[in-house]
Amino acid sequence: MQAVRAKALPSVTDALRTVETLLIGTGQRTARRNAWTSVLEDRRRAKDRVETQDVLEAVSARTS
Repeated sequence: MQAVRAKALPSVTDALRTVETLLIGTGQRTARRNAWTSVLEDRRRAKDRVETQDVLEAVSARTS
C-alpha cells in the first residue's frame, strides 16, 4: 500500500502575492507600499493634530 502524503495548500495571501509578483513589477509594488506607508503616516499626523487641538481648547476654556 502506498503512503498518502498531505500537501499543504498555499494560503490565500501567498496565492495573491504570487499573482501580484507575476502581474506587477517590483518597482510598482514598492511604490504602492510606499504610498500606503504615507497614507498611514498622514492619518497618524491628523490624529495628533486633533488631539492637540482638543488639549489647547481645554486649556483655553480653563483660563477664560
